[in-house]
Amino acid sequence: MDPKYAKTQELLFELKISDVMRELVITATPETEMSELRELLREYRISGCPVLDDGEIIGIVSIEDLIRWLSEGGEDCSIGERMTEDPECLFSDQPVAHAIKRLDEPQGYGRFPVIDRRSKSLVGIITKGDIIEGVLLKLEQEYKEEEIRQYRASHIFEDIGADDKKIFLTYNIVGKDFDRAGKASTQMKRNLKRLGIRPDIIRRLAIASYEAEMNTVIYADRGTMRYQIAPHEIALEVRDQGPGIEDIEKAMQPGFSTSADWVKELGFGAGMGLCNIQNCADRMDIKSTPGVGTTLKISILTQGNHETK
Repeated sequence: MDPKYAKTQELLFELKISDVMRELVITATPETEMSELRELLREYRISGCPVLDDGEIIGIVSIEDLIRWLSEGGEDCSIGERMTEDPECLFSDQPVAHAIKRLDEPQGYGRFPVIDRRSKSLVGIITKGDIIEGVLLKLEQEYKEEEIRQYRASHIFEDIGADDKKIFLTYNIVGKDFDRAGKASTQMKRNLKRLGIRPDIIRRLAIASYEAEMNTVIYADRGTMRYQIAPHEIALEVRDQGPGIEDIEKAMQPGFSTSADWVKELGFGAGMGLCNIQNCADRMDIKSTPGVGTTLKISILTQGNHETK
């Protein structure tokens, strides 16, 4: 089956919460009266806000809390009596895909405060509306960039004037470095755009590359990503020095993960990485030696039909 690779799917892997969140956050204090909250929500046209005490987030109050208060008589009281205490927060460096997952949970969260991972200070707030607006703006920007490209990959290879027309790009990956996680894939994507590679090919490679890079960051001490770009095919080889994979067949099953709880709390390690890579590739090969490391090879044809193998 030929899967559909939407640009939006690629962006959800690439964008961080900080890219789409609202930075100017309207806040309240626990002493603020509920009657004041009504005016606050109306004035700023918002549906909820974090509650801060001495700069520390201690709760969140929403329009649902206001409606419930009104239905119970509306006798004035402090927000601190009606707010949700110790609200769950997201980190600004987590992927947008993680925010979407949390917003779609059965609990029915409408918004999440966003905090900085190091300082734990409030830096923004995110809702489904913020995500939609942020992704649409990014899509508009990228389509404009595609429109102004002035050359295509075929022109580049024609100008090389060699019998073996290949371009090699190599990136180093540092394990557990989540600050830089995904940057190699993002840089690769920019380079492929400059080379004029077709957008649908870039999307498939970007998803596979990001998943492979994150697996290296999560599980290995270090690794390398090496791209080989030829006129009819792009190949990616990822080598890591890590624990290796005991059972590759089991690791290929959707949802299977050996990542630690702290990794899952960061929004990674959901057990879909290898499955997503396989779905994006025309050919895929993986070899692993426990205690030594793993080598993953994929290739994507830039011409002809897509056949996932």
